[in-house]
Amino acid sequence: MGFGLFLWLWGTWPLVSRRSPLYKLHFLSVSDTLGSMAIMIGVLLRIPREWPLLVLALISLALWNTILGYVLAYCSQGEDTDG
Repeated sequence: MGFGLFLWLWGTWPLVSRRSPLYKLHFLSVSDTLGSMAIMIGVLLRIPREWPLLVLALISLALWNTILGYVLAYCSQGEDTDG
């Protein structure tokens, strides 16, 4: 769980940089997803009898954050000016 907290904090560090907002958002979402998954694995190791619910939470967390990142990247491209 400590590694997950480290990833959360590590992901917030680029927010104060001068990079583009999309870079900041990508870095934040990746570290948030990995940090949350590390925390869930830590909880799974502490409470193994709740594994079905925790594995479901892990899968939904990985899918939801990946799809949300893809949608945000797709929306940031803007409209085509050719047509």
